[in-house]
Order: sequence, then structure tokens, then C-alpha cells
Amino acid sequence: MGRKKNKFRQSETNVGLCGHVDHGKTTLVKALSGVWTQRYSSENERGITIKLGYAETVIYECPKCGLPWTKHLVEDVRKEKIDEGEWPKNTPRLACPKDRKKLEFKRRISFVDAPGHEILMATMLSGASLMDGAIVLVAANEPVGMPQTKEHLAALDIAGIENVIVVQNKVDAVSKEKALKHFQDLKKFLKNYRCAKDAPVIPCSAVFEANVDLVIQKIEEIIPTPDLDEGADFLFNVARSFDVNKPGKKINNLVGGVLGGSIISGVIKEGEDIEIRPGLKTADGDWIPVTTKVKSVFEGSHRLESAHPGGLIALGTELDPATTRTDQLIGNLVGAPDSLPDVKYEIKVETHLLDNVLGAEEEIVVDPIKRNEVIMIVVGTCLSAGVCQKIGKNNTVHLDLKRPICAFEGSIIAISRRIKNRWRLIGHGYLVG
Repeated sequence: MGRKKNKFRQSETNVGLCGHVDHGKTTLVKALSGVWTQRYSSENERGITIKLGYAETVIYECPKCGLPWTKHLVEDVRKEKIDEGEWPKNTPRLACPKDRKKLEFKRRISFVDAPGHEILMATMLSGASLMDGAIVLVAANEPVGMPQTKEHLAALDIAGIENVIVVQNKVDAVSKEKALKHFQDLKKFLKNYRCAKDAPVIPCSAVFEANVDLVIQKIEEIIPTPDLDEGADFLFNVARSFDVNKPGKKINNLVGGVLGGSIISGVIKEGEDIEIRPGLKTADGDWIPVTTKVKSVFEGSHRLESAHPGGLIALGTELDPATTRTDQLIGNLVGAPDSLPDVKYEIKVETHLLDNVLGAEEEIVVDPIKRNEVIMIVVGTCLSAGVCQKIGKNNTVHLDLKRPICAFEGSIIAISRRIKNRWRLIGHGYLVG
């Protein structure tokens, strides 16, 4: 794809969509951005989001009334008003739905649509590491406090995400009295979570786009653009990797593999060298870091000369596309050559366990981690399993990892235990060695 000449502004903020399965996360993203994030056939067949879904949209602001709007919502309103004869056909494309004044660019944001199914909790935790703020959806036609609602709120607490909006979705599916009772129950339930105890709750119908404009207003109020230190070292979490070459493409026309994810810090430019750790697994079972060159930088379909933190970025590389296809490099950390921490096969984690297991239908007390127990950890976008070799002082555990990680000391680690054939979140920890 050729370089675009227009001035494209990179997304500045990542907003996560969290909540129990089938509570309307993907539908709300569609209402906000016009993009349906369930792009994988298996997701459409099963009706759930398995891999993280991405979408982006532009926020505009009316210079007269000061209200924010997304491009998709404005275009929908304009078409409806013109079709119904309320507005003339020459109404500007970006007209405020309230007073028809031409809107002004405010910022571009990206949405991370996280899966809600309990089996896919590890994927959601990966998504939490990519979020600057979050929208938690709770369906009004189901009881408050569904298992994955609890898990996602706990994951947001672990990730330290404080800018949270709660959407009481599907209010169209219940009576006014039931919606009000559910609203009050929801407000009480949210008091149990640091990230959401003071969060605004917006009644909404994503499928009918009712109160979606209020969600946009709260995004602008609650989830600010983060401060960026562009002088910091470049760091990038790989959340996807893929091969963009179509079958049958001639060898001379093949392009290198692509890394998708989020920039943690610093800036990356076309032509710069990068290192990927832990890298690739050899036939002997060892992992070797990989160095390559960035050939292109994209956000969505927009090519950039350079990219900074914010949005979801794709890095075109010189890697053999066979090494990046089907998400083979998920969980890697990317940075300038020789700037990344050592790859760790054994780690020491300071653990902080929950009182009770999250996601289980019945109440299960979280027992201490035992020697020789296998637990699952998520750090950044890296998922690994570790065998506990030793219990140390101050709630530390020594883990022998099945897949090595590349992470800095102090990194937050989500900890899950296999309970009744499913991995359940039991706490978090910090990498201390």
C-alpha cells in the first residue's frame, strides 16, 4: 500500500471493552465506530470474541454546543435526517446532530474489544495491558455480578486501570422497573472494585444506539489522552503477528511478517532496527532473540512515518512471514537492539492472592500456591505456565517457566490456577527476580 499524502493523526488513547460474554461489547464498538470486530470465522460461528478485536474512530467536537461525537454516529444521524426530510441534502458531512454546526477534530481513539468467555480470560488480561481506560458492559437482562464481569473488573484492578465507565446495556430488553432495580444493584456491586467504585453508570441500548452519545461524552470526560514521553526507550508489546501475503503471490513480491500491538513508550520510525525477545523457538527447544528492520508502520490502513504510544500499531518487518503467521510471536517484547532485559526461564514473583476464586459459580477459597504446582501467568501480552520450585519469604514463589518471558523487574503479573478444568484468576504479583 502506498504512502498517503494526507495528514493522518495517530490514535492517542486505547479504550478497552470488558464484560461477561454476550453482554454487548462488540455491538457497542460497532455503534461507536462502525466496525464489527468479530473478524474471525470461528468467532462468528460461536458468537463470542476469541482474539482481541480492534477498531478506531475519530472524536469531533461542536464549536457551539461543545458536545463530542464520533464520526460514525454523526454520519448515521446525517443520513437519517436527510432521508426523513428534516435536513437538506447539502448539510455538511460532519454536522453536529444538535445544531448542524460543522464539527472540529478533537482526537482519534482506538477500541480494544476483549473476550468475555471464561476460557479466554488470559486473552483479556493481555488486552488489559493495552488499555488506557475501559468501558465495562453489564447486561440489564441478566443478574448483576456474572462470573466474567467479576474477573474482568479484577483484571482491571490488577492492571491498575482507573479510568473506567460502566454501561448498563440492553435496557431495551427489560421493563423500566427492572432496569431501575438492576441499576441500583449494579451501583452497589461496583463498590467492591477499586477501578469502578466511583465509575459513572450509563443505561444504554447498543443495538438501537440509544444513549451512545452519552457514552462518547463520558469517554471524553473520564478517559483523557495519556501524557507521552517520546524521549523514552522504544518498547512494544506484541498482541498479534501475521502474514499479509495472499496465497499464490510471487516470491519476488512477498513482503515481510507483521507485528501488531501497542507501543508502551518511545517512538518507532521506518528504517529503524528492532530486537524481538524471547524471539523464536528453535528445533532444540531453545529461544533465540531476533533482530530485524522496520519496513513500514501502520495504524489500521493508514501508513505512518513514525508512531508513538497510543492506538494499535502494525510494524511491517523484514522477517520471514512464515515466522509471524497465525500469531506465532504473540507475547514478545520489542525494543531497540540490546536495550531489552534478559530472557528469563526462571523467575521470582511476589504474590498477592485473592480471598476467593473469581469466575467460579460457587465460592472457592484461594489456597496458597504449593511446591510443584503448575500455575498460569500473564505479563504484558505474554502467556506462560510455570512450575513452583520453591516458596520464599514475603509471599514470593520461584517458578520454572515452560515458555520464557522478557520483562522488566516490577512488571505486573496476573496469576491463574487450573480449577475444574479451567484456568481461574487467583491473584497477581510483581516480578522481583
